[in-house]
Amino acid sequence: MSFHRVRLGVAAVMLLSVILAACAAPSGGRKVCVVLDTGGENDKSFNEFTLKGARNTARELNLTFDHIVTATDDDYGPYINNFIDEECNLILTVGFLMAQATADAARANPDVHFAIIDVFYGPGAFGCPQDVESCYTEEGGLDNVTSLVFAEAEVGYLAGILAGCMTQSDVIGSVAGMEIPPVVNFVTGYQNGARAVNPDVTTLNVYVPEFNDAYTGKQEGDRQIAAGADVIFGVGGNAGNGGVLAARDVGLMAIGVDVDQYLTFPEVRPSLLTSAMKKVDVAAGDAVRAFAQNELEAGARLSTVANGGVDLAPYHDWEERIPQSCKDAVAAARASLASGDLDPMAAQ
Repeated sequence: MSFHRVRLGVAAVMLLSVILAACAAPSGGRKVCVVLDTGGENDKSFNEFTLKGARNTARELNLTFDHIVTATDDDYGPYINNFIDEECNLILTVGFLMAQATADAARANPDVHFAIIDVFYGPGAFGCPQDVESCYTEEGGLDNVTSLVFAEAEVGYLAGILAGCMTQSDVIGSVAGMEIPPVVNFVTGYQNGARAVNPDVTTLNVYVPEFNDAYTGKQEGDRQIAAGADVIFGVGGNAGNGGVLAARDVGLMAIGVDVDQYLTFPEVRPSLLTSAMKKVDVAAGDAVRAFAQNELEAGARLSTVANGGVDLAPYHDWEERIPQSCKDAVAAARASLASGDLDPMAAQ
């Protein structure tokens, strides 16, 4: 073999190695990091599905990925800052309780892009003065933060239509987590939807200060059942799950939240009419994809009934047990929400 051929062969091998290395290397050398709230990465809800959506998309796009689970709220700031020190280019945080720590880190690190689930920043919020120009874009929101927010009232309204139609006692309940805007929106939509389809319905609700307090959620669900509720909407982490378990234990109806809990919470399947889904996995994955394509802008990315970002889960085991009239009422409300003809936050 001639020296010329050997040189060509070596060059070809080197070129192939470069190509393979480029394919194996993370896209643009960028790193995506997720800071989960204290519920853990297997909470069958927000944390788990945010992590799933972000991680799967990062892997698909060959981005470097990392995540961490906070143990207490004191971890929020330090863990975010650790990821900044590790040169994460996009840091995704999960939930309203992380709003202040995320805002502080975003203001201190304008070259890092942040995304946060369930929080939209505005004048006067989270340490920002009322003057918009001082720390926000004109549209609202920090100029290096993307807010992944959801129309909870819309999907809560659909859940309320179903509950109000299905109740036999004309009393329905909701066991909610902390009294923060996303949870309040769920509850308000739920109650308004129920009253729209059943003007005689009585709506019970309780806010549990700790999202992970399933024990208190179960107790509160038991209290609502003792007061006549025959449908319980669990709204807010394990506290809401406790309310759903209370309904399951006595053979009553329940509605899950955030994800399709028929799939993630099989213990309650016999009672579960549906779940009011916020498709956080889709929202997180879409944000990572937009970031990889240099298209992730500051401001709000709102998931609604109209764009498919929120909706009721399938009826599963109750498909044949829910009257067609109730299904039709849900479908009509869904169409009115999608067209903008119905305000789920307006009292019915």
